[in-house]
Amino acid sequence: MKSIIGLLASVIMFSGTLHDVVAQTFPTQPIRLTVPAAPGGPLDIVARAISERLSPRLGQPVIIENRAGAGGNIGANYVSKTPPDGYNLLLTLGNTLTVNPSLYSGLQFDLKPISIMTSATQLLVVHPSTPVQTLDEFVVWARKNEPIAYGHSGNGSPAHLVMEYFRLKAGFKTTPVPYGGSAPLVNDLLTGQFKVAFGATVGLAPHVAAGTLKALAISSESRSSILPAVPTVAESGFPGFRLENDFILLAQGQTPDSIIAVLERAVRIELNNPDIKAAFVKQDIRVVASTSEEARKRIESDKTLWVDVIRETGMRIN
Repeated sequence: MKSIIGLLASVIMFSGTLHDVVAQTFPTQPIRLTVPAAPGGPLDIVARAISERLSPRLGQPVIIENRAGAGGNIGANYVSKTPPDGYNLLLTLGNTLTVNPSLYSGLQFDLKPISIMTSATQLLVVHPSTPVQTLDEFVVWARKNEPIAYGHSGNGSPAHLVMEYFRLKAGFKTTPVPYGGSAPLVNDLLTGQFKVAFGATVGLAPHVAAGTLKALAISSESRSSILPAVPTVAESGFPGFRLENDFILLAQGQTPDSIIAVLERAVRIELNNPDIKAAFVKQDIRVVASTSEEARKRIESDKTLWVDVIRETGMRIN
């Protein structure tokens, strides 16, 4: 029995040593970064900015591969099935990991977080014809005129999720109007086809500046850098309200921690560069640069939140 235990201990020690040796030489080949979104959007912008900086730091090319579709599920599923060697990474919105498993039946991913790289805010706007100026006035109006029709850029999208969470907190009913993307949604909102929407702050800010939409509140715990005069939902009567679009970098779930540590360190160094922070802040992208463990805890906490919200709202996709 002692010899068997000793053999097992030796195997475990050898395995750990081997992983450490691999990490010391990692990477030795190009890294592929899957982005489950179309080129040109916020997720893609962050991916390309960080890949340009990671390549020289790691000494290997970081190649972007866009695999859009199914709310991020296609890209996440792809990376889940790659070898656990750190050469296939995923940059996705947090809701792919925290919301989608409750929205889609039978959905499971095998992924390990490296870092919450950045986050972005959602903005609640109304058409100028809506007789409200503040979030308090909006809630009173919504309760009197429920159900309130609102637009969102697809079932399970951040705009959909934030509004459903907020209306639970505020106590009014809604009629969601799904669109195939942000562009047709904004067009109909501007013409008054519906009156209310949450959306990416960076995309809606120009319309607020032009006076064609009224901004009521920001979804994050702090105000947006591009609309600093607009209060948060939390400071407008809903303490503790915080919903942000987290941009999370992950590897295949069985990737050794020693390799995760190499990637985490490189990512955090580059994200804390003043130049990249300055470039991101102009697009309402806040650098987070969390550790792997901080990312894991955030994912688990948010997953628990969304299980309850989805149950209460009845949101399901299949």
